[in-house]
Amino acid sequence: MSVLSAKENFGLVEKMDISKPNGQRPFSAAQGLKKDSSYKLNGKQEHIHCSQKQNLGPAHRTDNHSSTERQDENKENKGKDKSKKATACWSLDDFDIGKPLGKGKFGNVYLAREKKSKYIVALKVLFKSQLEKNNVEHQLRREIEIQSHLRHPHILRLFGYFYDKTRVYLILEYAPKGELYKTLSSEERFDEPTSSNYIRQLAQALKYCHSLKVIHRDIKPENLLLGLKGDLKIADFGWSVHAPSSRRTTLCGTLDYLPPEMIEGKAHDEKVDLWSLGVLCYEFLVGKPPFEADGHHETYRKISRVDLRFPSYVSDGARDLISKLLMHDPSKRLPLSGVLAHPWIRNNAHTLETLHPPTDSSHAATKLHMNKNNVNVLCK
Repeated sequence: MSVLSAKENFGLVEKMDISKPNGQRPFSAAQGLKKDSSYKLNGKQEHIHCSQKQNLGPAHRTDNHSSTERQDENKENKGKDKSKKATACWSLDDFDIGKPLGKGKFGNVYLAREKKSKYIVALKVLFKSQLEKNNVEHQLRREIEIQSHLRHPHILRLFGYFYDKTRVYLILEYAPKGELYKTLSSEERFDEPTSSNYIRQLAQALKYCHSLKVIHRDIKPENLLLGLKGDLKIADFGWSVHAPSSRRTTLCGTLDYLPPEMIEGKAHDEKVDLWSLGVLCYEFLVGKPPFEADGHHETYRKISRVDLRFPSYVSDGARDLISKLLMHDPSKRLPLSGVLAHPWIRNNAHTLETLHPPTDSSHAATKLHMNKNNVNVLCK
């Protein structure tokens, strides 16, 4: 989103309080992360780690091509004072805080503007007390580890993160049209061209993730956002996992979207995302998930039996695609390449633009590399 197009809707609020989960009292940016490189927690001195600053803007929304230069610069400055290194980290002082975009269980999201570039972002503020209370610190670490490495037009960009004693801040790409779930709720259901276009975009994003051995595991309307032009973006990687060589056994995700292998306690792999894609396609067209029932037990039963029934208005092409994705045997599910080549997708989706993943050899040509050292103290 360009700066000019965002200015009218920025709604700058100089005295918005983000220092408490639901507070509304005025605050100063000085209350955010200070330039000091350490703080005390539980009687111990903890070193603050945060993502290194990068320029924000359209020219920097793919991989960071200056990483090698920064590494060389870091080597030259290795013996310099540590306080100077702290200035290379993001802090709340770097942003103007705008209107609230949404509230969640663990914190809030605000519209924000990076002061130097005037670039518009979404600042997600999470409260450590809530993360610790619900024992989800590991999910946040994993979300940052994974999402910060991903570069795709249909995946929400995570530009960086920083944190202080009580809060964790995620610097995210701003999706002006908001949650897909709200759009679906207001329209009740989508027509076939719209549904097909969203499924195509999501299949492209998942194909990219799977090529990097990333399994999302929680595809649903609530985790999808819409960009300025209405393009779909995967926004939540809290349940995602990087599994290059192993099958997983964790029960995770949302009940209506759980595949049979998960509810039956079996190991699973990236094919769980194929099942979720089928469920999502059905919900787009019908307005509710295919296995929705009065109670959890009945939902589990319908999923296990693949008790799939279509309203009369769903076309034969859509039924064929959904049925091929909602197969009890994961190995028989239609692969993502088959989804993109399916006649219902090709005949109904909008113009099939070719999406090229990043060509930077340090990212696209290599497998996803997880560096946990930068985030292993994030939630302490």
